[in-house]
This record gives sequence, structure tokens and C-alpha cells, in this order.
Amino acid sequence: MTTSDILKELQPHSVWTHFATLCEIPRPSYREAALIEHLMAWSNARGIDAVVDGVGNLILKKPASPGCESMPGVILQGHLDMVCQANAGTQHDFERDAIDAVVRDGWVIAENTTLGADNGIGVALALAALEEPNLVHPPLEVLLTINEESGMDGARGLAPGTLSGKTLINLDTEEWRHFYLGCAGGVDVEVRHDCAQENVLTDYALLRFDVSGLRGGHSGIDIHLGRGNAIKLLAEALRDLAAHSDVRLIELKGGSARNAIPREAYAVCALPAGIAASMDEWVRHRHEAWKQRFAEADANVSFTCQHFDTPPDTAIANAERDRLLAFLDTAFNGVSRVSDDFPGVTDTSDNLGVCALAQGEFNATFKVRSLQDARADALADKLVAHASSFGLQAWKDGAYPGWTPNPASPLLALCRRVYTKQFGEPAGLQVIHAGLECGLLAASHPHLDMISFGPDIRGAHAPGERVEIESVARCWTLLKAVLQALAQA
Repeated sequence: MTTSDILKELQPHSVWTHFATLCEIPRPSYREAALIEHLMAWSNARGIDAVVDGVGNLILKKPASPGCESMPGVILQGHLDMVCQANAGTQHDFERDAIDAVVRDGWVIAENTTLGADNGIGVALALAALEEPNLVHPPLEVLLTINEESGMDGARGLAPGTLSGKTLINLDTEEWRHFYLGCAGGVDVEVRHDCAQENVLTDYALLRFDVSGLRGGHSGIDIHLGRGNAIKLLAEALRDLAAHSDVRLIELKGGSARNAIPREAYAVCALPAGIAASMDEWVRHRHEAWKQRFAEADANVSFTCQHFDTPPDTAIANAERDRLLAFLDTAFNGVSRVSDDFPGVTDTSDNLGVCALAQGEFNATFKVRSLQDARADALADKLVAHASSFGLQAWKDGAYPGWTPNPASPLLALCRRVYTKQFGEPAGLQVIHAGLECGLLAASHPHLDMISFGPDIRGAHAPGERVEIESVARCWTLLKAVLQALAQA
């Protein structure tokens, strides 16, 4: 059976049918055009108004149910793109290939790539609401943004006054049984340096060191779990090696997205031939040390070395090598503050997400997050200063605001009543250490009363991402009940 066939057998049928379509049509950031074209045709065939705004967001509108025309409008919101990550050795072109998924133990799982349940399930829920025949609802708008994972460009560019609804339900959180009423803001830190290069002696051998097998994950939601960062581990190892031998650094690459914890990294180096021949033992000892260090958080960490006969030509100068490795090894990465108001929630963190050295050009990107915008800015300033102390260029980019909680929200009160009535227990209240688009939407539409909820999703932004089937059904039940309650409020 194909992934589409598997998903269309699940309940609720309409939600999973839409998600099957999202798995079939590739949708990395900046490549949502084919999906938007499909959804425009789908909407037109059903008499649903569809328009693409000036930055590329898709906005769908449906009139209220009979008798509910005077009620304030409701906006359902999600993002069309997905994070694209695959395990090493997996042949998958995210711009051409459909996502392969299986059902196992009550979960839909993509075993070797990301699944795109973040935020495909939210999009599918919104689309299902538009076509549900017996759903009683106020005027409905569905805002499906572009490029959320790459910088929130769609929400950032939404023109003031585009939306007419008074309440907004964001469908992009990943823990069922909770309503989310706030999120972290964020800012990127970019680092760049042009390295002086020099020739390598002919009696040097070429080696490639690989860090792999790490779990990775979402750089906000999973940052507190103590998982290994492949870039940091590789820099740590190479810095130690450089202290004891003349290792010449030629190339280094790790991570593929600033908002994902790096699972893999590699470096191409040259060492004197005699030392290179004995590297396997050093690698084995380093590997064993990491296995013990990450026995709980990242037990499958791997460190390997490949030997090549091809003699190297050039490498960066040793002073440049020491500069880069010291910077990467000492740059702060992880949780810097835990929330005082929400127990167990990270307040401020950063993630060294992407790093590359090739032909002497060095680039790295950090993702900084905080529930307080001022703290995100302060940590980003420290990273910039840290890079500058090593003589590297660094600057802040792509800042977006957090979403400030409003415990007195009328929408929150209504949703809590509906949840308790439907499921016989109260819902939890939470903020999320991740960047929802609500902060930017509040900037362009300050009148909005907003809330967020979603199903149980695990491993977002990493291969093996999965979503629990039962929690999707519960989200669908809740969404329909909330819309009906808003139509009759």
C-alpha cells in the first residue's frame, strides 16, 4: 500500500485524506507553489473563496452557517511548509519525492525523514473544517502561511487589515491536552569569516571524520533534553586533536537547518601520514567516551574516520583552524534560562544549527529563542560579541516577536469550557519554547484574541517524526465543538 492508501484508511477520514495530499505534494520552505495551486483548485471546486496575498500566503474564506452570519469571524491558521531532514544514506529529494509513512502502535511515522505533521496536521484540520457538511460555524477564514520554518516570511509579510476575523485558532502546537497561550520569540545570529589558506605538504594523508547517529530534534521544544549537537562534538574532537598533532582543516560541514539540532557533521582533514595511520584508535576512544556521556540522551552517537589515498592540496592556515575550532567549541549552545512562571518550560536558549567551511569560507548560524524578547536579544548580542572576540564577522538577523500570554482571553475561557465538556477533564495551560506565528500576527492584527492547540507530535524537525492518531481525532472533535460554540456564543 502507498502512504496515501494507508492514511486514507484512518479516522477522521477527511483530516487524514488532506494530510495524505500534503505528504504527496513536496512542500519545503520556498517551494509551496505546487501545493498552493492544488489547494486553489480544490477550493474553487467547492465554492470556497481563495486568494493568494502579496507575499504568497493562501487565504480561504467560507460564509457562516445559516443563522450565524452576525457572529464575529474566526480564523484557523497554520503553515504550509515543512522542515526537510533525512537520515544519512536515505535517498529522498524533498523537492520531488512524496513522504513515506507507516502506521505503528497508534502513530503515523516517517522512519527515515521528517513527516511534516508539523504543520501538515494543522493544515489538514483547517481544510477539513472548510468542507465538513454539517458543521455549524461563524464566518471562517483559513490563513495558510508560507516559509514559516525558514524565517516566518509569510506571517511577517501579512499586511495589516488582511484578516477580518476577531478570534484566531493556531493549529501548530504539538502536545494534546494543553491550550497554548504564549510562545517564544527568536532571532538568528549569523557568523562569517574568510580564512587564509596554504599548501599542504605532500607527505600528509587525507582523512574524513564523521559524527552521526544523533537524535537531533526541534531546536526549541527539544533543546532541554541534553541531546548531542554534532557540530559541537566535532569541534570538540578536532580541537583536542589539533592540540596534539598537526591536523590541517580543509572542509567542515554540519546541520542543515537553524531550527533543528544537528544530527550529523563531518570534517575533511590532512595529517602527517604516520599519524594518520594511527587515527582509528584515537577515534575509537573518543567514540566510547561519547557513548558513556550520552548513554541516556543520545545512545546511538557514532564517531568514525575514513582514510583516503588522494593527497590534499590546500587547507586553512593553522591560526585560522585554531580560531574556528575554539569559537565553535566555546560558543554557548543549549538552555540558558528556565521559566519562572511555567515550570519545566525553557525560557531562553540557543542552537548552533548550521556550520560550513569550504574553500576557506566559513559560515555558521545560531537560532536564539526566548519567552522574553529582550532576553533573546541579549543572548544574541553575547553570541555576536563572542564571535567578534575571535575576529569573526557576526550579526543578528530575522528577529520575530514572541506571543505574550493573556490569561484573561475570552477565547481561552470558551475553549476551556468546551474541552471539559467534551473530554470530562480540564485542559492544561502552557507556553511553548518555539516560534509560533501568533506573535507576528498580533503585530499586524492587534485586535485578535488567539489560542493554539494540536495533537501529540514527537520528533518534529528530525527523521522519525510521528503523530498520534487518536490525538488527531480528539483535536478534530475539539475544533468542531469550539467552532460551534463560537457560532452560538
